[in-house]
Amino acid sequence: MTLTPQQKTILRMVIDYSGAAAFVIAYIFTHDFQKATWWLVGLSALALATGFALERRVAPLPLIYGGAALVFGALTLKFHDPIFIAMKTTVIDLLLGTALLVGRAVGKSPIKMLVGDSLKLSDDGWSKLTFRFGLFFLALSVLNVIVWFSLPHDVWVLFRMPGLLILSFLFSFTQIPMMMKEAKAFEAAAVVVDSQQ
Repeated sequence: MTLTPQQKTILRMVIDYSGAAAFVIAYIFTHDFQKATWWLVGLSALALATGFALERRVAPLPLIYGGAALVFGALTLKFHDPIFIAMKTTVIDLLLGTALLVGRAVGKSPIKMLVGDSLKLSDDGWSKLTFRFGLFFLALSVLNVIVWFSLPHDVWVLFRMPGLLILSFLFSFTQIPMMMKEAKAFEAAAVVVDSQQ
């Protein structure tokens, strides 16, 4: 089955968010972490399997998030302790932030490797974007711990899905001016190279 680019985008969004959305909805209706975690684990597994069946591969980020949902969800179910599912976000964001900053320190841009040719920035632009997102993920990892330990669990559940999603969109939106500037720098450099050939 061949998917159109639009269908692939919708499929990836479903794969990325179905487990977390199921967890939030189940918790709102049941106020039971165990039942909500069953939904998280079940939908995460189904989403990963569906993505693989349709595309014959699983993209890195959905694999990381989906795999983490399965592992931390299983620990929550086994030990009947919601701390595992709560710390999933912190662990994932900490790993992503660290990977981005380490990649930048060695002269690489993991974001560029993930995005590919869909975004064209100067090398300096990729470096800035990698650094900023690295710090953003580290900040999210700390914020998750603060919300979990200082506020009621009902608040954390809402922070977990819509809250983090909104924060991520807002942060990404603030990066647009820099990305536009660096895209122009990339285009200007490409014109210079073409004129020299």
